[in-house]
Amino acid sequence: MNVISKSEVFAENKLFATLDTTVRKVVVKNLPFLLTDTVGFIRKLPTQLVESFKSTLDEVRESDLLLHVVDIAHGSFEDHIASVNKILSEIDAVDKPTIMVFNKIDQYVAEDYDPEDLLEERTSAHYSLEEWKRTWMAKMGENVVFISAINKENIDIFKKKVYDQVREIHVERFPYNAFLFPDWEDLVETEEEE
Repeated sequence: MNVISKSEVFAENKLFATLDTTVRKVVVKNLPFLLTDTVGFIRKLPTQLVESFKSTLDEVRESDLLLHVVDIAHGSFEDHIASVNKILSEIDAVDKPTIMVFNKIDQYVAEDYDPEDLLEERTSAHYSLEEWKRTWMAKMGENVVFISAINKENIDIFKKKVYDQVREIHVERFPYNAFLFPDWEDLVETEEEE
């Protein structure tokens, strides 16, 4: 949220650090849109709390595009993805266009694996970032990006994916305005010429 919106929304790697939904106007190149940051998804909550969290997710149901941000450095990130997908299914939002954003690639460390050790089985914990990229791109095609928000690594790739998706939604709704938002490549060429 802070990187793409150039804001300073409170962010901390703690349980319940952010409970409020935050909305910011964002402009990528010349394309404005609203970016909403909802509460994080939390597993194994009591049923009463799960239901109250779901009520805060109206923005997800109403959104046109989901940016599913995943902490790839967390040892259970695949379980987190499954939890999010379960909640999205429960609120009828699982079929929305989605960009999977794997964040914290600067902190990701694969577990050591010794192929000579006949007793050790190679698991996904041993995957390199490149293997994870191939795995997720095979599942989701081009709607996957691996970034480090802190180090600003691959942020331009992230912005391009968001721009392309938001532009597609806008042009579909307002085809007569398509000329206002050229393809990303045309924008980059124009900037280079200037």
